[in-house]
Amino acid sequence: MSPALERRLQTLKARHEELGLLLGEPGLSPERMAALGREYAQLEDFVQTLAELDRLGGERNATAEMLADDPELADMASEELQRLEGEVDQAEQRLLTLLLPRDPRDEHNIFLEIRAGTGGDEAAIFAGDLFRMYSRYADAQRWQVEILSESAGEHGGYREVIARIEGQGAYSRLKFESGTHRVQRVPATEAQGRIHTSACTVAILPELDEVDDIDLNPADLKIDTFRASGAGGQHVNKTDS
Repeated sequence: MSPALERRLQTLKARHEELGLLLGEPGLSPERMAALGREYAQLEDFVQTLAELDRLGGERNATAEMLADDPELADMASEELQRLEGEVDQAEQRLLTLLLPRDPRDEHNIFLEIRAGTGGDEAAIFAGDLFRMYSRYADAQRWQVEILSESAGEHGGYREVIARIEGQGAYSRLKFESGTHRVQRVPATEAQGRIHTSACTVAILPELDEVDDIDLNPADLKIDTFRASGAGGQHVNKTDS
């Protein structure tokens, strides 16, 4: 790890500790508390991964010393060292990923839209399976799921379902689920055992912060009016629209 990267890591760790102290100060405004809390939460995964990397590095060094000092334990220590090397590499990759520039919407809540596509009743059942999968994942993350609208399928599932998912990092974890999902299987509604192909579309939309009222300057507006033309009639050449 380069010296510049190590300095960057220590700077972020110190900022995390500073934020913890700031959040404990009395008299913080709700806005200030929310801003500090968001920054603290963003650094939490980084600090935990850094601590894990330090722990694994210490275990790796201790195992390497054991391998050098006690030849009788060479086989066991060699296997353990190989395992630790792999875990250290994984932790370093996670740490580097966390250092990448973040999408400012990553921590936002989301709107989940699932629509059944080709496949008839089986597509609706597949849409229900997808929604159940996302709901269980949200429960595992301790997120809140609220169904906003739904259109049930004739044999189960959904023709369409729209839900709001509230939780830290919901958009960052689910944004790449957007797109067309396809399944090939024997449907429960198929009596002859034939394989059907069904598809659903999934849209993941970030919930945006409230937008302040926008002031429009009339001088910046361009308004065009037109009059209807024709052989005659009540409004021809009489009203602007």
